[in-house]
Amino acid sequence: MGKLVLTTFVTLDGVYQAPGGPDEDTTGGFEHGGWSVPYGDEDFGRFVTEVFDRVGAFLLGRRTYDIFASYWPKMTDPADPIASKLNGLPKYVASSTLTDPDWAHTTVIAGDLAQEVTALKQRTDGELQVHGSGALARSLLALDLVDTVHLLTFPVVLGAGHRLFAEGALPTAFRHTAGRVTGAGVSIQSYDLAGRPEYGSYALPETA
Repeated sequence: MGKLVLTTFVTLDGVYQAPGGPDEDTTGGFEHGGWSVPYGDEDFGRFVTEVFDRVGAFLLGRRTYDIFASYWPKMTDPADPIASKLNGLPKYVASSTLTDPDWAHTTVIAGDLAQEVTALKQRTDGELQVHGSGALARSLLALDLVDTVHLLTFPVVLGAGHRLFAEGALPTAFRHTAGRVTGAGVSIQSYDLAGRPEYGSYALPETA
């Protein structure tokens, strides 16, 4: 059985929207697309390659799938560690509108998300990886289906955009498993799901 691994980019104020380009996602009048690009140094690339080395299949939201499908099938170098995995491994798209995907090895899942993803995890050899796909990621987190989160926090504040952990998110505790900071200042932290939060108090105990 594989595990579900989410790799996501956020700003210091928690925005995940449109990290890769100005026109990637302008919903809500978002004008800051492409905010992650200036920080894509060798350290960043090395980490991404390490993540793709462990993948068994991909689970993507519709918007991220469309962005990937418009670019990666054109990258045909078999030595490319990212393109070879994206083009050759199974891809599952959570969508109620996509009916006839052109990208090879793509399957659309449109049923009950919890049931579909649980079944995918059971039959995936290696990691079932979610990249980007912010709305899908939030749904998976709310369903307790994510096993590991790679949270890449970029040193920029935007003040607007969709947040990964918005008001009403499921209270969840995580266990820190690894961390590093790239030369460009991106904090890469890895966490495993640990269940519900525990609570305490810093108040001094009352004396008799």
